[in-house]
Amino acid sequence: MTFRPERSYAGELDAADPLAGFRDRFVWDDESLIYLDGNSLGPLPKVTEARIAEVVRQEWGSGLVRSWRQWIELPRQAGDAVGEHLIGAAPGQVVVCDSTTINLYKLASAALDAQDGRSVIVTDDDNFPTDRYVLEGIAAQRGCELRMIHTDIDAGVSEHAVAAAVDSDTALVSLSHVAYRSGALADMAAITRIVHRAGALALWDLCHSAGAVPVRLDASGTDLAIGCTYKYINAGPGAPAFLYVRAGLQQRLRQPVWGWFGQREQFVMGPGYDPAPGIEKFLTGTPQIIGMVAVQEGARLLGEAGMARLPDALLAAISNRITNEVPEVNRVVLDVTSKPPGTIEWE
Repeated sequence: MTFRPERSYAGELDAADPLAGFRDRFVWDDESLIYLDGNSLGPLPKVTEARIAEVVRQEWGSGLVRSWRQWIELPRQAGDAVGEHLIGAAPGQVVVCDSTTINLYKLASAALDAQDGRSVIVTDDDNFPTDRYVLEGIAAQRGCELRMIHTDIDAGVSEHAVAAAVDSDTALVSLSHVAYRSGALADMAAITRIVHRAGALALWDLCHSAGAVPVRLDASGTDLAIGCTYKYINAGPGAPAFLYVRAGLQQRLRQPVWGWFGQREQFVMGPGYDPAPGIEKFLTGTPQIIGMVAVQEGARLLGEAGMARLPDALLAAISNRITNEVPEVNRVVLDVTSKPPGTIEWE
């Protein structure tokens, strides 16, 4: 694209940006702030602030336990909102629950249980630390082999490397869609096809892609996915995560953490565990209601913006804002190793 390093040019682009008005949909107490750390914590949408206040004062404060009549369906409802607006998943395949770490453990364990005679887990050495640690722990518990792909930080995981790593012993391949250090984007559909040709299951971490880049889980044929909501979905600190299980795989998998929210007819309080049908079987304990509504509102807001337009528009908006405020800047360095979180150095 043609770029003119004048403030007026930045103003022209801002005026023509179809997403410019969405900045006013978020809480900005400091109008001079250029916030580039949404990969660590997304900003607060104004609609979420109002919705949480409603839940606390009316649904909890006035409704008390009677509000469970509407709260009970929130994990599925919030999951369907994430599926529809952000990750390309039809209804009934996503629930919002637990943390990313717990969801990874649940889905990886369930996948291994379903893969009789296979004992190899494949991931890459640049995957997010929690992913590597959880998979390492599962492999140690089960006596499985954890096979590590070497990945170039900037290029990201490649189809060739995955093809070379999988074989007839591979049960599960677990990778990140977007590399957390470089932003490298993996070809989900191509890699999933390679995994399936080897007879393995594919589990994708969407923590750095859901809400930031288009994701098409159903179209890619992937089996399983997990992701957080406090980053680009803007659901707040400590917000619950989500998980995806392809509809055709739900009956085959049995998740390992048997909690009462994953029980069929949970309020019967039966003597033994009978998993709920469908995606609800992957729930565990009581849902985080305040976090759930924040996920709903964040997903709806991004859906209104239109995920298909977000990547280019967001990159342009960030670039325009930096140029507009600090026109002499040549590049931005985010140093997360030696300075407080969010420290920006201009060079």
